[in-house]
Amino acid sequence: ISACRSSCRMFASRISLAPRWLYRGAKTSTRSRSESTVSNVSEIVEGILQDVQKVGNAALNKYCEKFDRVPHKRLTDADIEECMKACSAQEIADIQYAQANIRRFAQLQRDSMKDVESETQPGVILGHKHIPIKNVGCYVPGGKFPMIASAHMSVLTAKVAGCDRVAACTAPMPGGEPGRLPNTTIAAMHLAGADEIYLMGGAQAIGALAYGTETIAPVDFIAGPGNAFVAEAKKQVFGKVGIDLIAGPTETLLLCDDSVDAEFCAADLLGQAEHGYNTPAILVTTCEKLAQETLVKVEEELKIIPTAETAGASWKDYGEIIIVDNDQEMLEVAEEIAGEHVQVMHRDWGFFKENLRNYGGLFLGEETNVSYGDKVIGTNHTLPTMTAGRYTGGLWVGKFIKTHTYQHISREASVEIGDYCSRLCGYENFAGHKEQADVRLRRWKPGYDTKYYEGRPQ
Repeated sequence: ISACRSSCRMFASRISLAPRWLYRGAKTSTRSRSESTVSNVSEIVEGILQDVQKVGNAALNKYCEKFDRVPHKRLTDADIEECMKACSAQEIADIQYAQANIRRFAQLQRDSMKDVESETQPGVILGHKHIPIKNVGCYVPGGKFPMIASAHMSVLTAKVAGCDRVAACTAPMPGGEPGRLPNTTIAAMHLAGADEIYLMGGAQAIGALAYGTETIAPVDFIAGPGNAFVAEAKKQVFGKVGIDLIAGPTETLLLCDDSVDAEFCAADLLGQAEHGYNTPAILVTTCEKLAQETLVKVEEELKIIPTAETAGASWKDYGEIIIVDNDQEMLEVAEEIAGEHVQVMHRDWGFFKENLRNYGGLFLGEETNVSYGDKVIGTNHTLPTMTAGRYTGGLWVGKFIKTHTYQHISREASVEIGDYCSRLCGYENFAGHKEQADVRLRRWKPGYDTKYYEGRPQ
């Protein structure tokens, strides 16, 4: 361990803290965590989006057939009913339980958002209104790991926000007969309140939602996670539509003292590492014994878990075990990492709840874990990655709501405000702006006769 202190590169801004790496994956310092495993993903996505925008359904179907083996399809009521019947009673009950929790918390968030109106000075009424976005697209990842929970997190949250139209999409099941419907995902979309459900995935689906086609009306906002192509597509259509955030590979960060054991730590690291081949999974601890035992336990678990192929690749390349001297150092290293999921298994987890500022979601105590948040507990699982927790939180009901201001004032107040506005516009040489004030002052302020302003000499 002592040798590691001198040989490992420290966080650039934390050199004086000198954290020690017991274990460090091969690519943690040589490649950005945001780098795609496909080198030209930006160019590929740009071509797909341009094609869908120009050609519409024909282009959409070309890419759906190429990547998903079947053209896109809007599901009928009969299709949805068939999916519902294909689910077991237990599956439906479990989905409904999760959605009840997510709806309950989303409603609490919505209720916290209050419209305001106040007379800020005599005769001046200012306010703001929270207005739901009308048309929302929700992307629900499919494929090898169909993310049923993403239907709850996006579709249901948008409906709680009050969005008029929610168009949801997901890819067909891979393998087997082409076009197989992901029954549980479709059921979750339907139970969450989706107004339209489309069988389509990938960048082409994002293009169809953003630009519209002959049969798909465009949306105003797109939410939901996806692979590198989906994330890049959302990035490229931003501006044409709003987006929730750019979701990179899943990240997990454990902050632990000696009150937790290696079995929990290994399970919680690998439970997120299985998401893909480039998932950072990091343990920061003040306990050298825990660090050593967790390293051994991770290797043991990788020999038996069914998802060892993906989890093992992520751990080999992006796993880390960092030993720090005290809780303050742990806090500062965590701030530097700004992880998507931060799981605090520590006697004094309240210290981190109070002081940690850069993260996606916080999981406090060994009793909870990231999987609870991912699937069922009620908080949203679409969270900022790639250190974006420095400047934004995750998906929540407020992302589907716009806050718009308004004002109205009395004539007396218009005269007072207008006097200041006229002079302030003059300082900036905005003659037209100044006239907006002056025309009212001439009308309502006796003796005021200022004409168009020609600007201040420079």
